[in-house]
Amino acid sequence: MAKRARPGSQGALRAANEARLVQALRGAPATQSELAERTGLANATVSNIVRDLRERGAVSTSPTVRLGRRASLVTLEQTGGPTVVGVDFGRQHVRIAIAVDGAGELVEDEIPLPPGHRAEESIAAAVGRLDELLAAASLGRGDIAAICAGVPGPIDSRTGTVLGQTILPEWEGVAASDVAEAFGMPVELVNDADLGAIAERAFGPHGQVDDLVFVKVGTGIGAGLVLGGRLHRSAIGIAGELGHVQVEPNGALCVCGNRGCLETLASARAMAQSLSTALGTPITTADIVRRAIDGDPATRRVIDDAGVAIGRAVATAASLLAPSLVVVGGPIAEVGDLLLGPVRESFRRFALHPLTTTTRIERTSLGRRAEALGAVTLAGRSAVDDAFIGGSRDGRMRSMVDVNEVRA
Repeated sequence: MAKRARPGSQGALRAANEARLVQALRGAPATQSELAERTGLANATVSNIVRDLRERGAVSTSPTVRLGRRASLVTLEQTGGPTVVGVDFGRQHVRIAIAVDGAGELVEDEIPLPPGHRAEESIAAAVGRLDELLAAASLGRGDIAAICAGVPGPIDSRTGTVLGQTILPEWEGVAASDVAEAFGMPVELVNDADLGAIAERAFGPHGQVDDLVFVKVGTGIGAGLVLGGRLHRSAIGIAGELGHVQVEPNGALCVCGNRGCLETLASARAMAQSLSTALGTPITTADIVRRAIDGDPATRRVIDDAGVAIGRAVATAASLLAPSLVVVGGPIAEVGDLLLGPVRESFRRFALHPLTTTTRIERTSLGRRAEALGAVTLAGRSAVDDAFIGGSRDGRMRSMVDVNEVRA
């Protein structure tokens, strides 16, 4: 087995730069100067990496003309890389993404799950659907090099175990080893908002943003933090619990035991409860999105209130982290500016003035795919390294993950 480069070593830096360049080529061929612009790497660095990749047969080059000047067009070759799997477990869904042959083909599917389902049921559903997708691609589980799975809740990085006070109480105490047993191979368990942050850099338009917060607004509210180009998980792996920032001291009781947490005001669950009471009929997350887009005043009011609360909480986080970008994702983000408008307005009101002109707030371009795409990205890096990014196969993780290393 090849020796893994030490984090921070020259070998690790070169591998990260190579992964960055390869990711930039996945969309379409590019000239070396275009690659330098896309990746932020020096022209000489790009030239050296392209030369090495060409010698290994990973890319090909051909003459072209750009702006009247001769240039070298770089094309990514199909190298038959590892097949990896990303899984996103939600409260009422499980989404699977399979990168076949090193993302030569990306297969995705989502299946619904009943409310209140047990963890074993959702895991079994994921395993069953994965086997079907693999069979359709003439593959089996033995062809998978790595699997990463996301869960909407805090995960103790010391044990790989889902902690309590989550929107999925049925998952409390479930460990990565439990999921691995069902899949028949090691599985890394990661918070879903962390995966969203990774996806924004790997698949979204924010590959060059080194200080980014991904806010997922769903049944709960969580945040993935990219600081200095690295995913921050904290000493025990539970950084980014934005949903438990207090925004109303005398507010409703939260599952965490405190009062007035952001989740009690701005989560899809809180919105649905408020609307169900007001309208006298059960309201789902899908109903909230549909009714808001259709112009229902009551639904738009609860979304507006939620946006104000989210903006205030984000302003508090920004005072500590000063990110250059906040990306809002999750199912409620599908209403667009109906949510983003009040978030931005509230942020401008409560944030430090320099942040109001330097921190952008945007909606994810990845929709509900973000978490599964982040999972498949992390699995791909795990397969390349033959060890899980953030630690090892026994469930221990580092508190920081170099996001540039998981962009391939």
